[in-house]
Amino acid sequence: MALQLLSLLQPTRTHHLPRLSSVARYHDYIRFSAPNGSARIPLNSSKVIGVANSRGERSYQEDFYACSALSLDPEELRLSLKKAHRIDWDPSSLLPVLARQVLFVGIYDGHGGSTVSQFLRQELHGLFENVHKSQIPELFEWTLELGGYFRRWKGGVLSPWIDPDSSSAKSELDLEARATLAFFEVDKALFEEQAARDCGATASVVLLQCLDDPAPPFFSAQKLALTVAHVGDTRVLLTSTKNGDVLPLTENHHVDARVEATRLRRMMGSGQSMDSFGETRWMGALANTRSLGDLKYKRFGVTPEPEVRSKLLNGPEYSHITLFSDGISSVCSDQEISDLVRGCPTPEYAAKRILRYAEDMGSDDNLTAIVVPLAGWGHTTGEDRTRDLRQYRRKQMEGSERHKPRWM
Repeated sequence: MALQLLSLLQPTRTHHLPRLSSVARYHDYIRFSAPNGSARIPLNSSKVIGVANSRGERSYQEDFYACSALSLDPEELRLSLKKAHRIDWDPSSLLPVLARQVLFVGIYDGHGGSTVSQFLRQELHGLFENVHKSQIPELFEWTLELGGYFRRWKGGVLSPWIDPDSSSAKSELDLEARATLAFFEVDKALFEEQAARDCGATASVVLLQCLDDPAPPFFSAQKLALTVAHVGDTRVLLTSTKNGDVLPLTENHHVDARVEATRLRRMMGSGQSMDSFGETRWMGALANTRSLGDLKYKRFGVTPEPEVRSKLLNGPEYSHITLFSDGISSVCSDQEISDLVRGCPTPEYAAKRILRYAEDMGSDDNLTAIVVPLAGWGHTTGEDRTRDLRQYRRKQMEGSERHKPRWM
């Protein structure tokens, strides 16, 4: 896998790269250590990150995604690793551009319109890179103006920076605080956009930081720090090379989920109802209790505050990371999604295979699958545990009214 991907190298080599400016530092390529400095690989290659995207049977597309290489303060990254994993990371021997580099992969599933999900595709990675702790006091004052739920909200992980004169405000952000600030800034930026009052988007963002020195591309790295920031019901799975075992890295933020039910009951009391299909809704309208946009529901507890998880990875022990929208998760199990990637020659082929299977299972929603390979790509052991089940399910769908033709 690594040898195939290294053939995509750009011919440019960079010596003694200067520190990048404070804005617009993100790129559509990643850099890695090379004998004469650094080399780069385009992220839009089907062999680097695989993407499959379809509007399904819908007449409109509300699923979007983005892949970028961000440039973040190495001190902030060091503090994040210390806080989350209790390890000391020393970036001093790396080129500055490599010490600052973090891969950003985001998936955004819109509802009620595409205004918010398209905004996320275009802006979230830039916001994530450029937000600053000095914005937090003003942001907190803005949340108070939302009223309702946010009259009781104390700032969550942003609370140390609410008072700029406090001793805690002198510390740098960590990745959890940065993600939270960026997600809230999306809502603040969209507040005057009328369409964003009635539509929204769920979002899952994967951040990968290579900890090797010299720094290889993420798909061949031995040590990686993984962070996932998530709102709603888009999903992220981590697949092990051992038997293709799956570790879910997100949970759906639905009103009947334990954590969400507790949060809303404590802050808001009752607001749960059931629609005509027997599905639970918040305020009679929303499936998700955390989202971006949906601005008219913010005062009722629909928060953009992401759930953030982190994990240290030994790259060769993991095959890939998969991000996907609910058009796929509504008809496919996690293990099926993992097993569908077995034997795929490229991440793009794997993403398309997942999407086609969801279509075969009758999904008529927008569909998006993103496959991010890791160093264990192509080395999954054990049997394909869902092969027989998938064949059975496909046979059961033959002739069904729900079985729809593929448009890919």
